[in-house]
Amino acid sequence: MKLNTIAPAEGSKKDRRRVGRGIGSGFGKTAGRGHKGQHARSGGYHKVGFEGGQMPLQRRIPKRGFRNTLGVRVVEVALSQLESAAIDGVVDLEGLLLRRIVRGSPDAVKVILTGEITQGLTVRGLRVSAGARAAIEKAGGKVED
Repeated sequence: MKLNTIAPAEGSKKDRRRVGRGIGSGFGKTAGRGHKGQHARSGGYHKVGFEGGQMPLQRRIPKRGFRNTLGVRVVEVALSQLESAAIDGVVDLEGLLLRRIVRGSPDAVKVILTGEITQGLTVRGLRVSAGARAAIEKAGGKVED
């Protein structure tokens, strides 16, 4: 196969429509734009969202909500999920992300008292509720801030 022998498949290429080139073409005179009116003129058509002077939908619907730039995204993790996230007996944000218990990029992770824990684990760099802290320490683990 040589580059000069390659040709497109039969029927895959069509000539572009040449408008305004005589009545025999079927697109002569008005070039498929009809007679008069805004769409027939040069200079385009209406802008996006313009409804002919009627109040646009975007402005008819009330504004709602806001983006809280000061908000902190805290993800809660159940106590029972910690054992599966532990790496060498240590639970931290890196381990939770690695095991996909926490997804995305939260501002903080808080361990809450839901379920039970049997191993003594070290929880490092996570927020911990008072009940979860007591359960971790009861199982022989510790919480490092």
